[in-house]
Amino acid sequence: MPLDKFVLIIVCVLGAAGVTVYVGAVLIASTQLPPFFALLILSVIALCAYVGWRVIAERLGNKEDDHYDKFEN
Repeated sequence: MPLDKFVLIIVCVLGAAGVTVYVGAVLIASTQLPPFFALLILSVIALCAYVGWRVIAERLGNKEDDHYDKFEN
């Protein structure tokens, strides 16, 4: 892999991580909850969103388990 592509990937990943931390900090600061509970709630929301994303991606990508392909019109 060329060095310039590697550096670009690293910069993009660090930028995305920084934006994620910033958005999380803004969301925590905007609530009146203590930071621990706000982090706990955000973590649960993020976990549910991740699991939902994985379920949808698996159902869209798995051609063997497509229920509607077995129906004949």
